[in-house]
Amino acid sequence: VSTQSTWENIFEYISKEVGVEEMNTHTGFIGDCSPEQLAVLEKFRAHVHGQGGTKYDDVYLLRFCRARKFDLPAVVEMWENFIKWRKENDVDNIEKFEFPELDQVKMFYPHGYYKTDREGRPLYIERIGLLDLTKLFQVTTEERLIKYYIQSYELLINKIFPACSKAAGKRIEQTLTILDLKGGSTSMLSKRVYNFIQLASSIGQNYYPEILGKMFIINSPMLFSGIWAVIRPWLDEKTRNKITIVGSKYDQQVLELVDPENLPMFLQGGRSPEDLVISPGPWNVVGGAIAEESKEPEENEEDREKELAELRDAFAGFGLVNAPKPDIEKTQQMKDDLREQENITLATQARMNPQDLGVTPLNTQMDEKDEKD
Repeated sequence: VSTQSTWENIFEYISKEVGVEEMNTHTGFIGDCSPEQLAVLEKFRAHVHGQGGTKYDDVYLLRFCRARKFDLPAVVEMWENFIKWRKENDVDNIEKFEFPELDQVKMFYPHGYYKTDREGRPLYIERIGLLDLTKLFQVTTEERLIKYYIQSYELLINKIFPACSKAAGKRIEQTLTILDLKGGSTSMLSKRVYNFIQLASSIGQNYYPEILGKMFIINSPMLFSGIWAVIRPWLDEKTRNKITIVGSKYDQQVLELVDPENLPMFLQGGRSPEDLVISPGPWNVVGGAIAEESKEPEENEEDREKELAELRDAFAGFGLVNAPKPDIEKTQQMKDDLREQENITLATQARMNPQDLGVTPLNTQMDEKDEKD
């Protein structure tokens, strides 16, 4: 397979995800639907809810509508395939899947979410130039990687987007992606790499459509830029506006959409650890893997009495035998204050680690929302 034909396949694949034809001047997002689009949404919603899918709101359903140009039969067909696929892969229980090899995977396939752009969208970064497929599949399998992809997309929709929406004070349902080709050789132009990209993005294309709003491909080699010059005229203006390919001088274009402090060190001329684990962002304020919501265990009365007895023994040890019993409410307040201080300390420590990336696989789905002037 020639180098040029391989990249032609890649761009053809991306352009299909974006959607080359614009069927309507309305974007098809909440608040910007034409009467015809709303009519399709209403019928589609009735179909989905009639099958018991009441947990899926209009935002979720509109992604499928846009992916199929609001062609109701095509939308329903895509949805039925989606529901069948979810059952076959037990997606409703995918959060139970354990992926202990993640640290090793990220050594040979650096990727993840890192803070947000100026619009509040989660920033996804893929260091595709450092991809080592041989070593990657020595530490995991394709089957396990697929499960990891599915789990990551579910986290994106159910955790990351809601957290970003809350932080931004508006609905966030798109991502901004940076594909970094730095460090890549001619081997990254191979059919094997293309198949790997297709493996990751096909999950999003078929089952999590309309996710990405903008893509930067940076540090592109001269050969890549030449191929893009050939492919570019084939794409419509909207599609071309969604994909920006630049060399090593990408700062100005990227910084128009991302604050400097929201970029990891390796994109600012610095270094970053090989093991990319922490995922800083509104979804994870204390560092580590994407944080699950947790609650402090409630203390029962027996535990409190035990603590008070220990305090009385401590007072007795200092010769305070006749000291008054500690006040229960004040004691609890002291403990709460200590916990709050500990949380502040953890959050501060997390902000001191801006170099790392978090989880979630290659995200190449393009949305069809026009960028408004």
